[in-house]
Amino acid sequence: MSLISILGSTGSIGSQALEVAASHPERFEIAALAAFGNVEKLAEQANRFTPPRLSIGTKELARELRGRLNYEPEEIGWGSEGLIGVAAAASDCLLAATDGLASLDAVLAALERGVKRVALANKELAVAAGALLFERARRANAEIMPVDSEHSAAFQCLLGEQHSSVARIVLTASGGPFYDWTLARMRNATPEQALKHPTWTMGPKNTLDSATLINKGLEVIEASRFFGLDADQIDVVIHRQSVAHALVFFKDGNVKAQLAWPDMKVPIGFALSYPHRLDAYDASRTRAALGGETPSLLAFEPVDVQRFPGLSLCYSALRKGGTYPAVLSATNEVAGRAFLQGKVKFTEICEIIEKALDAHKADNVTLEGIRAADAWARSFAADEIVKRSPDMASSRK
Repeated sequence: MSLISILGSTGSIGSQALEVAASHPERFEIAALAAFGNVEKLAEQANRFTPPRLSIGTKELARELRGRLNYEPEEIGWGSEGLIGVAAAASDCLLAATDGLASLDAVLAALERGVKRVALANKELAVAAGALLFERARRANAEIMPVDSEHSAAFQCLLGEQHSSVARIVLTASGGPFYDWTLARMRNATPEQALKHPTWTMGPKNTLDSATLINKGLEVIEASRFFGLDADQIDVVIHRQSVAHALVFFKDGNVKAQLAWPDMKVPIGFALSYPHRLDAYDASRTRAALGGETPSLLAFEPVDVQRFPGLSLCYSALRKGGTYPAVLSATNEVAGRAFLQGKVKFTEICEIIEKALDAHKADNVTLEGIRAADAWARSFAADEIVKRSPDMASSRK
């Protein structure tokens, strides 16, 4: 029986992880759950799994949460201290599935207090603080498991292999909802259109990031953290079938690929159960996606970086190093939220990120340096959004 704690349990990844756990009650027990503001959903999850430790965003919400529970947990925390309490709860695996850097202190505290496995579904932690986070994990003799389907795929391809034998890793992208849109058409894309992903079911941030392909660029930076590769060893291709999630090219000429039906519960289940595999999913769905009993050829094509400049911006941040990835991540979060709120146009997301990267002066990759870069980027992005908002207002007339 594995004890699981989840940061961000009410989000898309956290909710699917609980579905995986519910399907295997003989394998998993929920030790702790944390959410930010969705008190109704957290209460529903808590009443179903009765974890002894819970946390939510504020003291007021904690009070409301307690009133919605039909059992008495050992502790209900709130805010950053509550997150740390959930992360450091006695468990075999901590699933980090929040957005932004909100859970950085909590994950670091968990490593310091002896949690031996972190299943990392939070791109921003790996991108902005990856160098620090992975070093802390090595010092604590803990493992960080990838949850993203692409990194899970690469991880599985590398099982039993020496990382020094890798020539390059290729990550696949579906192309998102604007795969065949012109740049001019994308400029006037609506949030509703951007959030209509053709393949995957994800939360709004990851879905929007897939529309800009920033999502794939963040995954390039993640891959460099997980597998110790530089930017020139990581490629991205468009793969509309969304069945092959990563390919690993070895120096001796061999290639491994991992294929699976596009369902996030597959890599989530692998991360939670590793080194074992769950007896859970029907392989016929993957066969069907490949064309049935007579598999069709897998199709790959290059990314058009003129229409999707976000990918190039991510490569640039990775090559610059230092706190540039933290600035990229924070600016993207703020600019993306502004787009969803109707304050900037879709194509302005990447314009704002580029301006932030150009204006940033690198800082040391320390906890303080990462936080300072994150705060600077958020302020810079907010100022840029204010400058651009009048254009949006006039364009609606």
